[in-house]
Amino acid sequence: MTETPRFFDELSDPAGAPRPPYRQFDEWFQAEDIRRLRQKSVDAETFFRRTGITFNVYGAKEADERLIPFDIVPRIISAREWAKLTRGIEQRVRAINAFLHDIYHRQEILRAGRVPWQLIANNEAFLPKMIGVTPPGGVYTHIVGTDLVRTGEDDFFVLEDNARTPSGVSYMLENRETMLQMFPELFSRNRVRQVSDYPTRLRRSLAACAPPASSGKPVVAVLTPGIHNSAYFEHSFLADNMGAELVEGHDLRVVDGRIAMRTTRGFQPIDVIYRRIDDDYLDPLSFNPDSLLGVPGVMDVYRAGGITIANAPGTGISDDKAIYSYMPDIVEFYTGEKAILKNVPTWRCSDPESLKYVLDNLAELVVKEVHGSGGYGMLVGPAASKKEIEAFRAKLEARPANYIAQPTLALSTVPILTKAGLAPRHVDLRPFVLVSPDRIDITPGGLTRVALKEGSLVVNSSQGGGTKDTWVLEE
Repeated sequence: MTETPRFFDELSDPAGAPRPPYRQFDEWFQAEDIRRLRQKSVDAETFFRRTGITFNVYGAKEADERLIPFDIVPRIISAREWAKLTRGIEQRVRAINAFLHDIYHRQEILRAGRVPWQLIANNEAFLPKMIGVTPPGGVYTHIVGTDLVRTGEDDFFVLEDNARTPSGVSYMLENRETMLQMFPELFSRNRVRQVSDYPTRLRRSLAACAPPASSGKPVVAVLTPGIHNSAYFEHSFLADNMGAELVEGHDLRVVDGRIAMRTTRGFQPIDVIYRRIDDDYLDPLSFNPDSLLGVPGVMDVYRAGGITIANAPGTGISDDKAIYSYMPDIVEFYTGEKAILKNVPTWRCSDPESLKYVLDNLAELVVKEVHGSGGYGMLVGPAASKKEIEAFRAKLEARPANYIAQPTLALSTVPILTKAGLAPRHVDLRPFVLVSPDRIDITPGGLTRVALKEGSLVVNSSQGGGTKDTWVLEE
């Protein structure tokens, strides 16, 4: 009797036959010379290196800049699967936007007892300066990256919400461009929905969120911390591809109640700032007085309705992993519907009973910092040594409210190309969502991150993960 695989294989069914989305790819792959494909992998790495598609690793002893490994086997999603995902993502994004408006205004969800007020009041991501402020168009989360994992045929879970400054969209676009150049014949066999128009859609969505006072075609600028930031390539890439100005804090100032950027013809007013710096560095007059990255006075202009900041200051509280554990309640409270996409079961370590369970079962759980990102500050119990578990136990006991814990999910696998051929590796998916006052626009695909090390469940690039092109098929 054949043992049922522990992980859902997105390529093959239990009998070993390719699943419907992969049939055309499998037919093509079986006819290919594996040596040609390995050479294509080398060519892809050369292309990424020449293009400068790198990210910085802070604190690394080796070179600061690294390539994110790219695997040439696409991750393929059927039209039916994508339709379900888009319904769930849109529902969740609407609920997050409503939640953010509520906690900075009437706080009805706190009055109703559906979310504890302490979780908001004591949260470092909550910005009192945003109380009573309504962004232009009522949009807080202009760009959202929702991290999804799959455990079965129709089982998708939201791993976390990224509504502060979600990154990775440039890799989604470059991955597709690379595949189009290297394997054009694959796209004639498969009807794949395009992602290349994302910069145009981003520009249009941001312009639709411009303040009412803006006249003519809204002026959009991308605010970057500078060349030493880990995502600087993406900042410059997006600014260039959507025809926006790439600016740093010292390029901007308040002029006649507007935010204006320095040009060769003097200072020109701008309408929308797509900011890629954290709240704390946005305005030294309102937040960190030592910040050299932001714009002095920008928050005063923002509160007066003179500028759109995307994403809105204070949105980071919806990324908090303790808030995440209440998302099913948040979705139901604001939409009147049960959540379409499931949450991963979560233990809040601030609760004494939950903490006891987590401490007793550390070797089986994944433990994360509530404000953590990039795979840092987390424990993957099944992959950790006894020494690592005991060291993490001490941190957990010292600051339990700083952590949540989740079961170790059986993440689905997608094939990668190895020297021996195709081999399964675990993946997640970050679709990118654009929100404007009149629509929610979900790019058909997103960034698939893959754990290249056999057996690893950590897909983050900072922890050795790679990326794939993500195909959503037409009907």
